[in-house]
Amino acid sequence: MNINAALSGLGNLAKGLTGLGLAVIPTALVVDVLFPGTTNIVANLSHFVESFTGEGLTGLILLLLVMAIAD
Repeated sequence: MNINAALSGLGNLAKGLTGLGLAVIPTALVVDVLFPGTTNIVANLSHFVESFTGEGLTGLILLLLVMAIAD
């Protein structure tokens, strides 16, 4: 097994986990809207975004990088 195959496998694993996470977030959001207080996804997402935007321009740039990676 060469290093390229290992890195390719690791990249595929990261893509799969990211895809799973991006599929679970809307599901948890719907559950939180239908049954308030069960997943607290709205509070967690707002705290996540606030942690970036509270840092000023640096946080905004970092938030844009995270969004670009998630895309």
